[in-house]
Amino acid sequence: MGVDLSDIIKPEKIEFVNLKNKVIGIDASNAIYQFLSSIRQYDGTSLKDSHGNVTSHLSGLFYRTIKLMKFGIKPVYVFDGIPPELKFNTLERRSLAKEKAKEKYKEAIEKGNFEEAKKFAKRTSRLTKEMNEESKQLLEAMGVPYVQAPSEGEMQCAYMNKKQDVYAVATQDYDALLFGAQRIVRNLTFSGERELELIELEKVLNDLKCTREQLIEMAILIGTDFNEGVKGIGPKIAFKKVKNNEIKDIKFDFDVEEVKKIFLNLNVRDDYEIAFKEVNEEKVIEILCDKHDFSIERVKKALIELKLSYEEKKQKSLGEWF
Repeated sequence: MGVDLSDIIKPEKIEFVNLKNKVIGIDASNAIYQFLSSIRQYDGTSLKDSHGNVTSHLSGLFYRTIKLMKFGIKPVYVFDGIPPELKFNTLERRSLAKEKAKEKYKEAIEKGNFEEAKKFAKRTSRLTKEMNEESKQLLEAMGVPYVQAPSEGEMQCAYMNKKQDVYAVATQDYDALLFGAQRIVRNLTFSGERELELIELEKVLNDLKCTREQLIEMAILIGTDFNEGVKGIGPKIAFKKVKNNEIKDIKFDFDVEEVKKIFLNLNVRDDYEIAFKEVNEEKVIEILCDKHDFSIERVKKALIELKLSYEEKKQKSLGEWF
């Protein structure tokens, strides 16, 4: 989930038109988890093909990507690699929470309470290695670039943004700011439930009158994916303690400097390529329709929109998308 800094950071409300002709780095895991959580049937069951394979991630990735490109937005998906060792405790806690949610889901189904069941089902979503590989295959067939990060996808996105290879990082978390992203975009969906938001690191630091390292210290007090926070400290109290240099008086049961290093010394790669290529219609149909029972008529109709979006931008060089 990342650290929650919403109480001290004020985002700017924007429209999709503000992102037209922009290359956006998308935290793939963050996006795919959204699809696995939200694209479900009335009783909370994931979308599946006739063989029982989950297809929610493919449906979300395919149709949302096309919609983004229809709006003139150029997505680049970045996939997680091996997480830092300090994240293992967080991952274990999440796994236990999923198991508890699974039990609650079964109880709700037995009672015939499908609304309750769907609520708990969303918390049981698991992103497998196979889902990641299928997602990459689909993106490649669509001609949409992706990058495999050595560690955290959000970390790699932030690095690509700092290098100005992407205009902004699309994520629901604030961690990308801690990793040094210059801009993040939140709520890059089409559900209409939440407004599209832009957060700029420079503005955040100016508003809070702090450095990025101080922002990281605030996050550490609240709790990140790499450490548990200090009990009773939320964003506002963390802000005061860091600004008053009181963090040095707090006794931590972990090495604060080791957590800082994760945010400041990024484990990323430079040998990535951002190139939008031709659509392989046959491969897309093979993945979605032949293998997973998607409607061929609907997929072909969506592919027409995808190819049209490529045609509209064919004369633009990558450098013009900023």
